[in-house]
Amino acid sequence: MKPSRSTLSVPGHIEKMHIKASQSKADVVMLDLEDSVPMEAKEPARETVIHSMLSLDWQGKTVIFRINGLDTPFGYRDLLKVVEAAGPQIDAVVIPKVDHPGDIHFVCRMLDGIEMQKGFSRRIGIEAIIESAAGLEQVSATARAGDRLKTLVFGIVDYSVSIGARLVSISGHGEKEEKVYPGHRWNFEMSRIVMAAKAHGLRAIDAPYGNFRDPEGLRRSAAMACALGYDGKWAIHPDQIDVINQVFSPSKEDIARAEKVLAAHREAEDKGLGAVAVEGRMVDRATVRLAKQLYEQAKHLKMIP
Repeated sequence: MKPSRSTLSVPGHIEKMHIKASQSKADVVMLDLEDSVPMEAKEPARETVIHSMLSLDWQGKTVIFRINGLDTPFGYRDLLKVVEAAGPQIDAVVIPKVDHPGDIHFVCRMLDGIEMQKGFSRRIGIEAIIESAAGLEQVSATARAGDRLKTLVFGIVDYSVSIGARLVSISGHGEKEEKVYPGHRWNFEMSRIVMAAKAHGLRAIDAPYGNFRDPEGLRRSAAMACALGYDGKWAIHPDQIDVINQVFSPSKEDIARAEKVLAAHREAEDKGLGAVAVEGRMVDRATVRLAKQLYEQAKHLKMIP
């Protein structure tokens, strides 16, 4: 699969932002029809998204779009209108506020019908945002709800609303967490989503960080998500992309460490050993699997030949 380190979210009704996004270094661009679009612009935004998808050079990026919630009068129309008009350009549909696997089943069936009627040859994927207590409770069932599903995304603000958590920053998107909680406030929720995603072969993507003028805060937030097993993170501003891409890419030190582990493993195999000590530390087959995973990621990102 293509890299998914950074997903740049762009308001669907502002075309000039689509142009900038297409020229950015984001791995994924998400054209949004939901929260970033005012009510009066909901329907015109569909046409703007369709025009951008069909007319811009996306330079090999993954292009996705977020529909409005399926509990609104806009969601099913977003799906129908945009996919019928621009289906071959769409990698995935993003469904917000997924509280039940039935949401995935509904969109899957809609996509089945549209693709058959239009004769599209490429299947469109689905990304599901988990952003409520009900959604988290159902996350394992959601993760196995269909083979179109590719990604689970953590929606931190609406999740906070659903459990009655305090608003501790202007945006509510992950800033100032250390002021109100002695550890990582969202560790359980994020780990639960990762577990469900990876158990079913899906990617896990973290919520955006709201203060785009705080690169160090963003780096800490992204590093925590990466340590928990997330594959990437949403960005709400182009200035966040470089930091996110860097955090979710192996460093030179990481690659050198993986190469050392793999070399030690080859040496152990030559000697008929199951494990070997390197610099006073044990390297066994589990360690080798970690090293191989990182090494393959680096090759995929063309960081090594």
